[in-house]
Amino acid sequence: MAIAIALIVLAGGSVLFYFLSPWQLTPLASNWGAIDQTIVISFWVTGAVFVAVTLFMVVALIRFRDRGQGRAYYEPENKRLELWLTGITTVGIAALLAPGLFVWGAFVSVPDDAHEVEVVGQQWHWSFRFPGEDGEFGAARNGLVDTDNPYGIDPEDPHGEDDVLVNEPRVLLPVDRPVKMLLRSKDVLHNFKVAPFRAKMDAIPGQRSYFWFTPTRTGEFEAVCAELCGIAHFAMRGRVEVVEAERFEAWLAEQPTHGELAERGPGDPEAGQQHFAACVACHGPQGGGQQATNAPRLAGLDADYLRRQLRNFRTGARGEHEADRFGQQMRPFAQSLEDPAAIEDLVAHIETLPVEPTRSTITGDERRGEVLYRSCASCHGADGQGRQAFKAPRLAGMDDWYLVRQLHNFREGVRGRHPRDAYGSQMVDMAQVLVDDTAIRDVVAYIGSLAEGGASAANAPDDTEE
Repeated sequence: MAIAIALIVLAGGSVLFYFLSPWQLTPLASNWGAIDQTIVISFWVTGAVFVAVTLFMVVALIRFRDRGQGRAYYEPENKRLELWLTGITTVGIAALLAPGLFVWGAFVSVPDDAHEVEVVGQQWHWSFRFPGEDGEFGAARNGLVDTDNPYGIDPEDPHGEDDVLVNEPRVLLPVDRPVKMLLRSKDVLHNFKVAPFRAKMDAIPGQRSYFWFTPTRTGEFEAVCAELCGIAHFAMRGRVEVVEAERFEAWLAEQPTHGELAERGPGDPEAGQQHFAACVACHGPQGGGQQATNAPRLAGLDADYLRRQLRNFRTGARGEHEADRFGQQMRPFAQSLEDPAAIEDLVAHIETLPVEPTRSTITGDERRGEVLYRSCASCHGADGQGRQAFKAPRLAGMDDWYLVRQLHNFREGVRGRHPRDAYGSQMVDMAQVLVDDTAIRDVVAYIGSLAEGGASAANAPDDTEE
């Protein structure tokens, strides 16, 4: 009897939880209300079966419980019961599958007036591509992907010259206009999902998949990877902003094309030297950094990382938090770089600066730090050399005191929480594995041993000091 009562409480509690639960589907932001209806039907069918089976068990436990009288009747076959069970099961399965088949038929039938956007997945970030004025995408292959051609666009295909490239995990879409999302992956299986749109699809290496939807309300929505793709899978996020058509067209016109990027070429180091004159007071004449002014080393940093951080300071994606005093100092200088060409020139000059060994200022347990660094190595490399493909900067040879401060900032949300700082957001999540200050110092101490020339070079005394 106790088991029967427990089953009744379980069934009743489950039904009440379904109706009273505060956790519901996110508000719908697309045309796919049919998917919500299908989910509701699935809940009702499976819920009815759950309640029916549970109540049957309750009846069986009460009616056929052992009363110490006689033996159970053995009936190996009952055609009438089997027919009823088969019929009811068939109806239930049909009720589950049929709505989904109708919705799937609509899901893969793209309207003729839908515009196209390509979504490119890679560990662990998203990027996007739009067709240019010719309305056609240029051919692209993973075998052509390199530093200068991150999308792998075929240089022999003229349709690729005017393709619009959005090399960040943020994309704008016009409201009330159907869009066909074409998906491909550079490395492993990913899945592009925006929950309020009720639409998602796998991005598969070597082939192109697709889905479509119509955004029905403006706003900013989070895109996630819904397929386990590696250690930073949980941090692979992006932003989809649905805006009015006029704003979308203006934003799209601001994005560079493949041809424009190819023609832009490298920056001018001599022109960049003039911009660097404003950096010298804090970062030193050779960009070696100065702890006294809280200015980190610039020489040796990846060009892609320098560009991204200067853009972040300019736009306010970094340096706006009230606790980031030193980041706030960088914002006025970054805003003085009036256009992308100025940033390219400055970065080109920084790349010419000599890279000198840094001095160790942090003590920690390098063996424990090596264990902690295994998570970092997935993006930054086993030797801390950085990986541009992962948007992960070089760590080896960088100022250890600066690394400690930035890990603190990431862990506490001082840096990386701005919605435009997508890669900083990944670091906020990853930094949580460093549970205390000791862990931060240990991992930074280990990174110090990865500097060029080994730990001895990193700890060598500075001959310039008396």
